[in-house]
Amino acid sequence: MVVWNRLIRFETNDGHIYFGEPIVKDDEDIASLAESGQLKAAVLTGDDVFDSSAKVTSNVQKVKRLLGPLTASQVPIIRCVGLNYMKHIKEGGRSPPPYPSMFFKPAECVADHGSVVHVPKLAQDQCDYEGELTIVIGKDGRDISEEDALDYVAGYVAGDDVSARKWQRDPAYAGGVPQWCFSKGFDAFAPLGPCIVSTSLLGDASNQTLRTLVNGEVRQDSNTSDLLFGVKKVVSFLSQGTTLRKGSLIMTGTPSGVAMGMKNPLWLKDGDVIEVYIEGIGTLKHKIAFS
Repeated sequence: MVVWNRLIRFETNDGHIYFGEPIVKDDEDIASLAESGQLKAAVLTGDDVFDSSAKVTSNVQKVKRLLGPLTASQVPIIRCVGLNYMKHIKEGGRSPPPYPSMFFKPAECVADHGSVVHVPKLAQDQCDYEGELTIVIGKDGRDISEEDALDYVAGYVAGDDVSARKWQRDPAYAGGVPQWCFSKGFDAFAPLGPCIVSTSLLGDASNQTLRTLVNGEVRQDSNTSDLLFGVKKVVSFLSQGTTLRKGSLIMTGTPSGVAMGMKNPLWLKDGDVIEVYIEGIGTLKHKIAFS
């Protein structure tokens, strides 16, 4: 469906910003290459990165700074699946839901790889991380069958569903039920990176190691094989009676290891550095700053 295997967005030494296909081997980490100044990319031309009219050119540029693969203006909306890893469900003391549980994050949550997520004052108490495999929809679709689901997926990117737990779970703030949209919907609360990897390389992404680190310490260490509802099921279910627009994202849920599930929670602090590694995609990296 898409003309690229991996898609990045990047800045060059002369200040221009391009989309491109990174020139890498399968086992090389794009973010590490970019940090060391060794990453190059073939520039992508065309008005729509998801369209077959786009072209990977022979114009090779050196990457000065790696950005997020999509801008907020390219993302109509972010759908998120809650309680989708079996160990995370047990961690929260819940029962597995019969169908995917969905909430929304606005497009303004999209933030770049390597960016600083500025957490507003009201969200700083009990601020948490959630490393997630994120689906990128490549074309509009409605009432999609599970068999056809991957035809509508452009690829996958690593994401962090940054969350303000006090506003999600504390009855004094969230009321009697968990309140997901406000608590997870602040600006830049969905950093993405380092690239989008197409389904031609990852298929249904059903056996990818997922690891989240905070200041170099491993907090989450799981595999997408622990997903209760996999990519095909999620795309099909969320499209029933609802059009999934091209460029929209589906964050598929987070595994166990979040601060909320700890006996003595290690909430995010000002200055913390978060890394979300997904096998076959690479490492998203961003920083936390308390406004």
